[in-house]
Amino acid sequence: MTDLVTPVDTVEGSLAPRPANPVPAREDLDVALAGYRRELTGYCYRMLGSAFEADDAVQETLLRAWRSYDRFEGRSSLRSWLYRIATNVCFDALGARKRRERPMGLGGPQPAEVENLGQVLPEETWVEPVPDDRVLPHDGDPAQVAVGRESIRLAFVAALQYLPPKQRAVLLLREVLRWQASEVAELLDTSVASVNSALQRARATMAARAHWSSTGVDDAEHADGDGPAAGPGGAVGGMPGDEQSLGDEEKRLLERYLDAFERYDMDALVAILHADATLSMPPYPLWMRGTDDIVRWMVGPGWECEGSRLLPVAVNGTFGFGQYRRAEGGGYEPWALQVIETRGGRVVEINAFLDTAAWFPLFGLPPRLDS
Repeated sequence: MTDLVTPVDTVEGSLAPRPANPVPAREDLDVALAGYRRELTGYCYRMLGSAFEADDAVQETLLRAWRSYDRFEGRSSLRSWLYRIATNVCFDALGARKRRERPMGLGGPQPAEVENLGQVLPEETWVEPVPDDRVLPHDGDPAQVAVGRESIRLAFVAALQYLPPKQRAVLLLREVLRWQASEVAELLDTSVASVNSALQRARATMAARAHWSSTGVDDAEHADGDGPAAGPGGAVGGMPGDEQSLGDEEKRLLERYLDAFERYDMDALVAILHADATLSMPPYPLWMRGTDDIVRWMVGPGWECEGSRLLPVAVNGTFGFGQYRRAEGGGYEPWALQVIETRGGRVVEINAFLDTAAWFPLFGLPPRLDS
C-alpha cells in the first residue's frame, strides 16, 4: 500500500489533532495494530452494515498491514495508513454484493397477520446489529462520543448503504472521525475539491433518508475549506445531533419497557410507544406501523412471547434486550435480540432480530436461562 503524507493524526473519541506516532518496531507491531482494532471495526461496520463482515474486513486489514509493513516508511501515521487499507478492503467487499437493507427498505408496512410474515431472507439482505463495546471508544470527548453512538444507529447505518462507496467513506471520515479534507483526499488519491463535492452529495442523500436533516448549520462555512466538517451540534449531512445520547431519560424508558414487556402489559407498553412506532422481525420482511398493529401482533401471532424474560444489552448506540421465551420442560430459550430506538421520550422502533444462533454469542448472552 502507498503511504499517506499526513502531518497530524486524530483519535476517535477526540477532536484534537496529535503528532504522528513513531513507526513501531516489527516486534511491537502486533500490540500496535491491536490498539486500532475497535475503531477500525466501527469504521468498517458503518461502511458495510454487518458486524461479521466488519470483523472480517478488519482482520484482512491487519493481515495486509502485517504483510506490507516492511514497505511502510512512516511518511504518514500508522493510523492513517491502516484506514487507507481498511477503506480499500471495504471497497472490494462492497463491489461484490448488493446493498443491505432493513425491512422498511423492502416495502411498506403490512397488517398484523401471520400470512404477511413472508419468507426468511438470507443474512446478507439485512443491516445487522452490533455490540457497542466492539465499535465505540470507552471514553473521549463527550460530543464526539455522542456522534460515534449516533452514527451506528440502525437507521443511520441503513441510510449510509444508499451512498456510493466513495461518498460513504468521505462522509464517515469527515463527519464521524473528523478528518481534514486534505487528509481524506490523500487517502482516496483525489483532490480536496473532489472530497468536498462528494461530501455535499452524501449530505443531500442522507438528508433525504430516515428522520435526519441537514439543516441547522451554515454549510457554506465548511464547503470549500479544509477544516473539520460540522459536528454533533449541527446535524449536517444527515449526521444526527447529540440530543439522542443515551442518558437518564432513556434509562428510565428502558426500565419501563422491560417491566411492561415482561408483564406483557399492553396498556403499559402502549403508554411508552410512539403512535407511529414500528415493529420488525428480520430475517422476515414483514414490518408493522402503529400501536394498534403492534398490539394486535403481540396478542395474536406473537402470543407465545408472553412470560418472556429480557436481559439488557448495549447495541447500536441505544439499548436493547436479549429476549428469552418460556421453553418446554422449564427455563427460557433464546428468541430474539431486540434493538429499541427512542425519540422524544417514546419508543419509536422495536427491531427483533430472530437469528439468535448468530446474535446471542456475539453479545455474550447466555444460551439459556433457568426458571
